Amino acid sequence: MARIVVIGAGTGAMAAAARLAVAGHRVTVYERAATYGGSVGRFERDGFVFDTGPGLLHLPAVYRDLFVKTGKEPLEECVQLDQVDPASRHVFADGTDVRLPNASRGGVVSALDAALGAGAGERWGAFLGRARDAWDRSRRPLLEEPLWADRQVLGRDPYPAVRHRRLLRGARQATTVAEIGAWELADPRLAALLDGYALSYGLDPRHAPAGAALLPYLEQTFGSWYVRGGIRELARAVYERCVARKVEFVFGAEVTRIVEKDGAAAGIELADGTVVAADRVVAGVASQPLVERDLWEDGDVRPGESVGGALVPGRFTVLLALRGARDGDAAHRTVVHSPDGSAEAAEVFAGGTAQRPTVTVLRPDDPGTRPDEGHEAVTVTATVAPHGPVDWSDGALRERYADVLVAAAEAAVPGVAERLVRREVRTPADTAAQTGATGGSVPAPALAGAGGRLLRPSNITRMSGLYLAGGWAHPGGGLAHAGMSGALVAGLIVEGAGFRGSQ
Repeated sequence: MARIVVIGAGTGAMAAAARLAVAGHRVTVYERAATYGGSVGRFERDGFVFDTGPGLLHLPAVYRDLFVKTGKEPLEECVQLDQVDPASRHVFADGTDVRLPNASRGGVVSALDAALGAGAGERWGAFLGRARDAWDRSRRPLLEEPLWADRQVLGRDPYPAVRHRRLLRGARQATTVAEIGAWELADPRLAALLDGYALSYGLDPRHAPAGAALLPYLEQTFGSWYVRGGIRELARAVYERCVARKVEFVFGAEVTRIVEKDGAAAGIELADGTVVAADRVVAGVASQPLVERDLWEDGDVRPGESVGGALVPGRFTVLLALRGARDGDAAHRTVVHSPDGSAEAAEVFAGGTAQRPTVTVLRPDDPGTRPDEGHEAVTVTATVAPHGPVDWSDGALRERYADVLVAAAEAAVPGVAERLVRREVRTPADTAAQTGATGGSVPAPALAGAGGRLLRPSNITRMSGLYLAGGWAHPGGGLAHAGMSGALVAGLIVEGAGFRGSQ
């Protein structure tokens, strides 16, 4: 039985902790905040309840597997999962409005044909077929196995782009998300639909590799799920599973240094000077600032505030407490698309503020999020530049930009301004303060292609005994990916360097 210290109580770190405890190790989690969950937060006031991080769960199988492997009670006995239908409503700049059903490729094709015109659905369906090929080609090495030492295969784009012949010029094939939209989807609304998926994950559609097509494929194939009471309930369930498996938690404990002895991780030092010995250390936070030497060598995938030289954006969120009942036919999630997605991306990824951003509006049909049936809790979110390039601590800027988001949300919630009881604003500056992430950046999922620029650092490091879990490590950000990272770290510790993932 090894003594294992876990730094941070995010979902990926807790997923590793629970699995390691079941394997017989003595696990203690040290978290600088006063609670668990990391970016999976909650805000409550006067009976209104809001998620301040992710609002929906994709690939719930990741957490089903965690609960199967760590106890008798399955996930569905610990939280209530509701499949969201429609999965999403989309409002485009020309006024086109379409609702896409959950986990139904045929239903999505029919909905797009009806709203956008005959042929639109067929083009999207053909695109999803190619996205499925990208998923099949990259799923195991990208998500289900530790990062390969030879990563050349993941540097190649798995998306089988259509070859377009041109008169008197060479044939062309899409290499980016934006090019797929322009050359394969051939409708500005379909292009905006695809760009919106990339942007929601913090990816620049102009430069994100075509392999990012697997992101809409995953959502439209495996579905979108809401956790009754909010996604924070999933973090609670994972925390309680850890406690049931005898994982110890120490909150309000900031780790300032990873102790190294004879080239190996030997414990941690806390802000108050306390040194805790350990046989293994799992970092669910940025680990490089906690050590006195470089953990990566030339050729390694390294962590950082940028990926391929581009900013890693954050989220700007407005929590709206509204008077008046939720409309009976309201969609849980509505995406109001920018009239100029290319200009929006140029502003966000250059460190500016998009004045006509794409916004996501969440309207959960959940009595637990509102004081009574005469009120509604609504969350409005946009992808924005991180704190630093934009001073999100500027109170006047926060309020002005909140006005921009609320105005855009009018397309999803008519009369929203007149119904407002109060609003709360969350910016990347708040995310940085809550989670410690530099600039409040939110990591995107790892992607194949682009020469490996969008991969995340390996779960093992050059310091023996130090492992990385969570969104800033392989296989990247997002609830499902964080859960996968926890499984990979546990497998590497329990089975050793030869561990190749679940079969």
